[in-house]
Amino acid sequence: MDQITKRLSLLRDAMKQQGISACIIPGTDPHASEYIADFWKERVWISGFDGSAGTAVVTLTSAGLWTDSRYFLHAAEQLEGTGIELMKQGLPETLEILPWLATQLKAGEKVGVNAQMFSVNAYSAMKSELSMSNLELVSIDLLAKVWTDRPSLPLNPFFVFDTKYSGKPTTEKLTAVRAEMKKAHADVFVISALDDIAWLFNIRGNDVAYNPVVIAYALVESDKATLYISTEKLTAETSAYLKAQGVTVAPYLAIYDELKQIPVAKAVLIDGGKLNQALFESIPAGCAIRNSMSPVFKLKSVKNEVEMTGVRLAMAKDGVALTRFFMWLEENLNSGQLTEVSIDKKLYEFRSKQENFVGESFGTIAGYAAHGAIVHYSATPESASTLKPENIFLLDSGGQFLDGTTDITRTVALGTPTAQQKTDNTLVLKGHIALAKAIFPSGTRGSQLDILARKAMWDLGLNYGHGTGHGVGHFLNVHEGPQSIRMDENPTVLQPGMMLSNEPGMYRTNEYGIRIENLVQVVPAQKTEFGQFLKFETLTLFPIDQHLINFDMLNNSEIDWLNEYHQRVYDILSPKLNEYEREWLSKKCSPYIRVN
Repeated sequence: MDQITKRLSLLRDAMKQQGISACIIPGTDPHASEYIADFWKERVWISGFDGSAGTAVVTLTSAGLWTDSRYFLHAAEQLEGTGIELMKQGLPETLEILPWLATQLKAGEKVGVNAQMFSVNAYSAMKSELSMSNLELVSIDLLAKVWTDRPSLPLNPFFVFDTKYSGKPTTEKLTAVRAEMKKAHADVFVISALDDIAWLFNIRGNDVAYNPVVIAYALVESDKATLYISTEKLTAETSAYLKAQGVTVAPYLAIYDELKQIPVAKAVLIDGGKLNQALFESIPAGCAIRNSMSPVFKLKSVKNEVEMTGVRLAMAKDGVALTRFFMWLEENLNSGQLTEVSIDKKLYEFRSKQENFVGESFGTIAGYAAHGAIVHYSATPESASTLKPENIFLLDSGGQFLDGTTDITRTVALGTPTAQQKTDNTLVLKGHIALAKAIFPSGTRGSQLDILARKAMWDLGLNYGHGTGHGVGHFLNVHEGPQSIRMDENPTVLQPGMMLSNEPGMYRTNEYGIRIENLVQVVPAQKTEFGQFLKFETLTLFPIDQHLINFDMLNNSEIDWLNEYHQRVYDILSPKLNEYEREWLSKKCSPYIRVN
């Protein structure tokens, strides 16, 4: 913690020299990424908090770290002794960052931010709100002055993602993007999101953890497409591929000068929710700006048939790996040697033996007993619990296969579950099934379906603090938009081909956590005189622990869903298993027969 204190002191010295009274440091990068290269981990460096969501704010006399309910317990542990106060977002008593700054600073004082780390929309909103409190927003990279031992940017070569996996060549995707640009009356489209670039150019890499993306920018014009990327990352093969697809290559940071050269008669399309403010400031002031959701963001959210065929292959491979892992877990549980860290390594080992496995899709969340209540818990050798044949265990994990991306959570009883554990788990299961069975008209938004996953809990005054479903990429980011299922309003309608998670949960602090997560795809249901109706096809293939279910709480329709799901899991996975494994899976998938 002395290290964090020293860093805060260095930053405050730099702030004083520049006449800055407060500094806002988000946990992102110039590409609005969730997982970021070490070079850009400014918030981690200044605060020590390494969760995926959070923003540090440092004034000359105080400091706070804002994060959401997923990280309250995790952040409290990491911030202890740093002098940085945990600010719990979403609670009535917690001021948001800008109102808090208004209470800390005097009129006329300056708030510094690195404009590369804020989107155009966020920067504009922040500037406007601060001005209402007579505070000035200043674009300044203060950490560049004090973070002297910063890691370098990754220069790993990337690879071509074959069309036998992607389903469409870059030339075809560029045609679709240009058609969208034409609708928006735009001549130039600036792309900064790494997953958008990876999808559009059919390239993948390993520049950041878990997401197989490549650090780059791109410009698409009516007759030209340019990829801005460090030349060290190119090989003869990738250079030839890009040339064959009609893509020009330029150095990574050359985009700043290129933007300055855009003729003022041109209209520029940007996604202001993603493009960083520093890049935006390079666009000539006379250019017309079309600020709307990236057409690539929308196009890649709807998976094609080749992509979905791959996803189904990946789900079966994941199910086989998980079958072998949970068999191993049961066989070794009584050894007293299994920790949250060691089982994570074993799960990786089982997945890695599957064909086309590339890596994990996110850091495994292995939460035993009380650790399961920490929604995005990450075990370390110091914090890891030893598993015992008692209580319950939550495992949230996923794999990146060339075929597709997986993400699954299962909660299992390691001993005899309590009545409360079974009740809580069954409430979560009821919500999961209600969403899985939903039939809804075309044009429905995820926020309209969210209550299906929560109602059984709400009826008893219970709830969970995270979203119910996030979009998922195809051998890309495990968290992908624009679609979602959550209480917050999201104007994106659910369309056939979109892939999402279905993951209601229940968390009792210092006791245990429960979450049941499958991935689903939106598919057509039926067409009636009232229009087209849609439904979800469940993609994930692994049994749900029946020892944790109070079947008296389930109606016949819910039991039918569970039995049918388990039958499908067994039918698809069993041919890929040996006899001993099939016998284990058969028991886990055995149908529940209600005795009247």
